[in-house]
Amino acid sequence: MFFGRNEELKSMNKRYNKNRFECVVIYGRRRVGKTSLIREFCKDKKAIYFSAIRGTAQDNLEELSKAIYMYKDSEHSIAPIYASFADAFDEITNIVKKEQVIFVIDEYPYLARANESVSSRLQHIIDHVWQDSNLYLILCGSSMSFMENQVLGYESPLYGRRTAQYKIQAMNYKEITVFNPQLNASEQALVYGITGGIPHYINKLDVDSDVDEAIIENIFDSSAYLFEEPENLLKQELREPAIYNSIIRAIAAGASRANEIATKVGLNSGACGKYLKVLLDLEIVRKETPITEKPGKKTIYVIEDNFFRFWYRFVSKNLSSVNSGRIKLIYDAVIKNYYPDYMGLVFEKMCKEYLLHYENNSDFVIKEIGQWWGTDKKSHKEIQIDIVGTPVEGKEYIIGSCKYKNEKIGIDELQLLQNYAEVFGLGEKYHYYIFSKGGFTEALIEKAEAGEVKLVSLNDMYL
Repeated sequence: MFFGRNEELKSMNKRYNKNRFECVVIYGRRRVGKTSLIREFCKDKKAIYFSAIRGTAQDNLEELSKAIYMYKDSEHSIAPIYASFADAFDEITNIVKKEQVIFVIDEYPYLARANESVSSRLQHIIDHVWQDSNLYLILCGSSMSFMENQVLGYESPLYGRRTAQYKIQAMNYKEITVFNPQLNASEQALVYGITGGIPHYINKLDVDSDVDEAIIENIFDSSAYLFEEPENLLKQELREPAIYNSIIRAIAAGASRANEIATKVGLNSGACGKYLKVLLDLEIVRKETPITEKPGKKTIYVIEDNFFRFWYRFVSKNLSSVNSGRIKLIYDAVIKNYYPDYMGLVFEKMCKEYLLHYENNSDFVIKEIGQWWGTDKKSHKEIQIDIVGTPVEGKEYIIGSCKYKNEKIGIDELQLLQNYAEVFGLGEKYHYYIFSKGGFTEALIEKAEAGEVKLVSLNDMYL
């Protein structure tokens, strides 16, 4: 069943209904749902769907020939192979003369690497033939650096030919509730904390009524799809998966600065930087710098992909228990007790998504949102502010705290935020937010009623 992506579908259909040439570029990390989106868009329309493969140019020409032939004559399985890509594209030209057709090239980077001239060939036929047709061309790819540089980039032969582009992102914490509407807020948050809003992972987690049971059966089981997902993804995408595995493991264990990671892995800083760049492009890792500051000495690396973070935090450390069949005992006695700590960073991300997408504050428009950390010159201690929202203009800022604990948060947390705001020191006015899983004390609620702070519970975030 297909969920979400309503805005993308609406936009794509609007373009389709104009009945003119379109060159739509769709890209995003693996498993995020690009192919599902395209199939949903095409399901009631005439479409030639070609998925490129990691093979030779001839291999891909054969697959393209099959896709065209299936469109023309789906009753016969043996397809004639076109002599060249030029001939195959000419056949598509002949088809589109008769009717509006969607032509999808999925995993376009595979095709472009197998046949280096294909981008130039497409550029030529777009400019001289397809531009005046009603062909709806879709180029889709999971290699984001390739799609951004070799398809959308200025140096690409295809530069300027696209009519629209969609970077497909993971779904946010609230959007994924459609997959498992029977779950309560805490359970929904945990599913998000594990899957990161990746539809493929949510489907493979396959929650029925018991989230813990689904986790044990579909992650902590050596026969389960998700058990080998990180390793398989690294092997599929990278030439030296063992080194990348070591880098991710180092970050998961607490190394956050480039030199710390390099030392832990046993690489020089230059080589480690190249590997980190690849992980950044894959959106497995992200760089973070205190908001309002430029990247520099304070820049740290964190695991961006929730599923990788979960796997390296819990599964990787308990492989012997999985293989010995003792994981159920270990899970109940140990692993699940660490979920509140693990969910701390996840909850911070959820709170940022709440402020960006769901908070109705007409008096304050957020330009960007992130963390901030620095030194309190009075106490000489390092402080960290979970959330800082910067303004589009002016000097009003959001200062926020996120607590994923079962106990109620009291007035001391507001006082701490006020102190942190003084250390931050850039604002003339601050809007204080406190997010809490466990609720708030009466004294803090009184402060909120007086307008001194905005309180948001986990349940509030799902309303």
